[in-house]
Amino acid sequence: MSIDLREEPDAAIVPAVPPRRSRWWWLVLVPVGAFALLLATGLGRDPGEMPSELIGTRAPAPSLPTLDGDGTVDLAAFRGNVVVVNFWASWCLECFEEHPALVAAWERYRDRGVVFVGVDFEDTPEAAAAYAAEQGGDWPLAADPGSRAAIDFGVFGVPETFVIAPDGTITAKRVGPVDYAWLSAEIDRALRRGTT
Repeated sequence: MSIDLREEPDAAIVPAVPPRRSRWWWLVLVPVGAFALLLATGLGRDPGEMPSELIGTRAPAPSLPTLDGDGTVDLAAFRGNVVVVNFWASWCLECFEEHPALVAAWERYRDRGVVFVGVDFEDTPEAAAAYAAEQGGDWPLAADPGSRAAIDFGVFGVPETFVIAPDGTITAKRVGPVDYAWLSAEIDRALRRGTT
């Protein structure tokens, strides 16, 4: 009896081989999972509480034209005082929301050697002047042509507020609107630092 090897074997006795699965899924799943984890951990943080690399470093000290164009605001001239630098714009809703806290802190600290400086960020002079007249506050207001000061301070958007100790060191930074409690606590801390 001869066996013909050319005959196909009976399908009933040939074991079924599972189809080969593609392994491309992990090339998609791993990066998507890592991105989802990044979003989940980063988006839950308050940007106002994120640490800044500028804390503890010497503050930039630009000389900027006043908002009305009649003079200059020289941050270096304020050394020896606590300085609050607030970047704002007329088109910024959060700037409008934080303004009462700035006014209240200014009224409390202006006679204690604390200087406020408002720096208008990427705005038109007319809109900035109208906003300043409407909102009040008589601290120095500066324009920032070419966003030089904003770049020096590492500003990403407005509002952003910096507290500078009398020795010229940045002691606090807030991204987003400030409230009175945060502002007064940081000013008090900078004042204490100036007396030690």
